[in-house]
Amino acid sequence: MSLYKDLSLSTLTAGFVAVLISYAGPLAIFFQAAQSAEISAAMMSSWVWAISIGAALSGIGLSLWLRVPVVTAWSAPGTALLVSLFPGLSLNEAVGAYITAALIILVIGVTGTFDRLIRLIPPGIAAAMMAGILFQFGVGVFTSLEQAPALAVGMLAAYLGFKRLSPRYFLVLLLMTGIALAVLFEGASLQGVAWQLAEPQLIRPEWTLGATLSLAIPLALVSLTGQFLPGMAILRGAGYRTQARPILTVASLVSLPMALFGGITTVVAAITAALCTGKEAHPDPDKRYVAGVANGVFYLLGALFSGSIVLLFTSLPGTFVALLAGLALIGAIATNISKAAAESDHLEASIITFLATASGMSLWGLGSAFWGVVIGSVAYLVLHRPWRRPVDQRDQVVQRR
Repeated sequence: MSLYKDLSLSTLTAGFVAVLISYAGPLAIFFQAAQSAEISAAMMSSWVWAISIGAALSGIGLSLWLRVPVVTAWSAPGTALLVSLFPGLSLNEAVGAYITAALIILVIGVTGTFDRLIRLIPPGIAAAMMAGILFQFGVGVFTSLEQAPALAVGMLAAYLGFKRLSPRYFLVLLLMTGIALAVLFEGASLQGVAWQLAEPQLIRPEWTLGATLSLAIPLALVSLTGQFLPGMAILRGAGYRTQARPILTVASLVSLPMALFGGITTVVAAITAALCTGKEAHPDPDKRYVAGVANGVFYLLGALFSGSIVLLFTSLPGTFVALLAGLALIGAIATNISKAAAESDHLEASIITFLATASGMSLWGLGSAFWGVVIGSVAYLVLHRPWRRPVDQRDQVVQRR
């Protein structure tokens, strides 16, 4: 009954747009991995079904349980690892590695190690990292002007107008306007889209040392640093003090059965989570959990019609997705930049974090979100943390006299 009372169009829209961006953006990496593995269309549908079910069950369950907008998805940086490993790695070995990675994350979640790590990160550093992650999406709005000027200008004008006239529902209005502009200026067509139910296919796992070292351990590492770390930073930045332990535990437990159908590790969403945790989802933070529930419900629908998902979202131009994501995240970018700037006692370290994260650097298989926090934290310790000079014993004698 409480869920029904808290339901609003803005929370439903935020949940839907988050799913839309996930399917049309990170799902493209999944397609690349599928092509590298040379799998069939039916197996690809099973993959999409599994990652959608994993995100749906964990997102709905955690949002209702914790009463916070927990948005989950599949590990996008982990999926990128697959592109370089297939076809040298068999699908059965990949599934075994998925299970191993989920067990590693489960142990870290249950022991509470991740929560202790989060508390060590200064607030300005965390906000700057999130701003750096979102920065490229905001820039994408204006780089799209070169590729599709009419669509970009039209959606930018619609964003400004709807944000001024109807800030609570600007996302749904922007989405509808963007689709119309994509059809008008970019020739997008939905005629080839047909309803097609999912057909999950069970895959027998195999465990090998090579798969463990090349996929399982890196998958756990990039999921923790590239997804759970910024995802929890988003929740903390939005004012939610939920511990990471239940979130990591539930996400990893859901990942175990989904791996048997080709679903890669379920994680906390980093980018799309910002859509459901901000004031655009709902002015009242206590009611934004509905956006997390809505996100999971739309993932359930996506799982049911995973065969149609591929046809539907590939029919929309890539520039439309880039524009929608960038415009929808402007508010989140502004919020995190403001929070980073507000921490004046370690502003320079926050700026270093922002620059390192926004650079998109990758070193030793670890993404810019991880390195942004590491480099920024080192800068914080060197530039802003007070150093205590060791007291000489002779000085102690003088002080006692």
